[in-house]
Amino acid sequence: MDISQMQQFKSDAAKAMSDKSDAASASASANATADKSASFTTEPTLTPAQEKELLEQEKVYRHGVSTILDLIAPSAFEVTPSFVKIGGKYCRTLFVMTYPRYISVGWFAPIINYNAMLDIGMFFYPLESRLVLDQLKKKVGVLRAQLTSDAEKGAPRDPMRETALQDIEKLRDDITQGTEKFFQFSLYVTFYANSESALDKLTEDLEAVFGSRAVFTKRVLYQAEQGFNSTIPIGNDELMISSNLNSSPIASSFPFISADLTSDEGVLYGVNRHNNSLIIFNRFSLQNANTVVFATSGAGKSYAIKLEVLRTMMLGTDFLIIDPEREYKNLCDAVGGTYVNISLNSETKINPFDLPRAIGEDTSAEDIIRSAVITVKGLIRLMVGSITYEEDSILDQALLATYAKKDITADADLSKIEPPLMQDFYEVLQGMAGGAALALRLKKFVDGTFAGLFNSPTNVDVDNQLVAFSVRDLEDELRPLAIYNIVNYIWNIVRSKMKKRILVIDEAWWLLQHADSAKFIFALVKRCRKYYLGVTTISQDVNDFLTSPYGKAIVTNSSLQILLKQSPAAIDLVQKTFMLTEGEKYLLLESGVGEGIFFAGQKHAAIRVVASPQEDKLITSDPRQLLEMEAEEK
Repeated sequence: MDISQMQQFKSDAAKAMSDKSDAASASASANATADKSASFTTEPTLTPAQEKELLEQEKVYRHGVSTILDLIAPSAFEVTPSFVKIGGKYCRTLFVMTYPRYISVGWFAPIINYNAMLDIGMFFYPLESRLVLDQLKKKVGVLRAQLTSDAEKGAPRDPMRETALQDIEKLRDDITQGTEKFFQFSLYVTFYANSESALDKLTEDLEAVFGSRAVFTKRVLYQAEQGFNSTIPIGNDELMISSNLNSSPIASSFPFISADLTSDEGVLYGVNRHNNSLIIFNRFSLQNANTVVFATSGAGKSYAIKLEVLRTMMLGTDFLIIDPEREYKNLCDAVGGTYVNISLNSETKINPFDLPRAIGEDTSAEDIIRSAVITVKGLIRLMVGSITYEEDSILDQALLATYAKKDITADADLSKIEPPLMQDFYEVLQGMAGGAALALRLKKFVDGTFAGLFNSPTNVDVDNQLVAFSVRDLEDELRPLAIYNIVNYIWNIVRSKMKKRILVIDEAWWLLQHADSAKFIFALVKRCRKYYLGVTTISQDVNDFLTSPYGKAIVTNSSLQILLKQSPAAIDLVQKTFMLTEGEKYLLLESGVGEGIFFAGQKHAAIRVVASPQEDKLITSDPRQLLEMEAEEK
């Protein structure tokens, strides 16, 4: 029917409908005039010819109405024996025919991650265990009879039949015990190209990928439309080509694999262990730039962070590092950074009584002094241990009096003052009522064994892209105090000038041993985003870190998380905290050095940290490798 005939047909149909309406009106008027006493009229019964005519008119009407299918349907759909052409796209479907005897977990990952537009359809048809066991029983009988016959004839043994018999027996046991179920499994892959030649090339490539896994596929012939329909999201299996598989190989085919974490900007953290793609990420693209790293000793956590430091510095980011074991010295020297050694005998000192630098023009002197008092009080608590409420009040008054002794008051010009020292605070505390006992507990930090750590003016130069603070030469008792003091000094610098920085706190569990230092680190992690700072906390003592309420809060406020090899004693807590699957749990237990899971927001992937030989020389802390490098230099 051409266009003119269609228009004429519509015109005749409309005229017929109009005539019928007029006739119906006239008939109703005549009936009303003939019998005015009737309370209602019945509809006239249509003849078969009239009903047919009405259906034809309805069909014509619906032909002119647009539906949602008209909007989403392609402009053309051409079906050929081997492919379907949809608009300007060519598509073809492959179906899996046979599988190898053993199939590894994640074998389907290369197909899912293939750089092409794919539609994948999976259909599962469960079978009754009773029927499957009956079939397997018959198959076992046949195989045993064949093996017995071959043995009686003196024929050579058939390894294929013996292996098949062993597999069937094991499968029967698993199904009987309920550890396995049996299914018919259909797997279809539809792919698209812009030309027929490109489609043929893509077909060969995908067949080669399947073949590399010993999975045999075939192209859909003379059922191209059914193949296409079987992979669109309507859940219809129009091909009905299936293979008999039990639960384990089907589970290994599930497309639940790690997503790619490759972005256009950022640094290379490592290689995705599932698909060998690169994990490139910019931590400042997340809601915050904080990172937590957990691993056992020797698992490569410091190695991974040193690699991040080296690569991120090339993008212009400044780094401030707290190094408890002198692991960053080689890296710092190689890039021309500043390495600050904090110890009792070191010439470099940080005065805990330094005032915070003014933040903006509206910051009052009173706010600056109050902030300094709160921070120093936290350090004093770490020094003297637990204190009573009365002693806390005495400390507060003594600190204010210490600053006032140096003319540091609310109406003073803070740009021209000299901050007090621990000696000044000790003298003020000793002269206060009730302060003698506290002064006695602080005496060793003034003129005793630890006098060289907190009783000198600050002389640290941090005007460098990389500044590392070493606390290796301090006693274990002094490390939390020194790290607290260093972090406070860094925090004052960060707040004074907005700049892209990352603070690395290695072995952060030192600070979580005490409530005051843990609270201080948590506040730092929570507020640092406003000052363009990212905080990296590294810890090998996972249990102490995650059982602390502040440790859990630090993890919650860190958008980037790196988990490397974990110990069996801590894995259950790690699994609960990070909501890991059983597979991810065992991955962390069995990981090698530099292997683990990389979390970035809602995405995560199995990672392997990889460094070039030049980078490895700068960041390694392996004693054997360091001795070899020293021998080569000599």
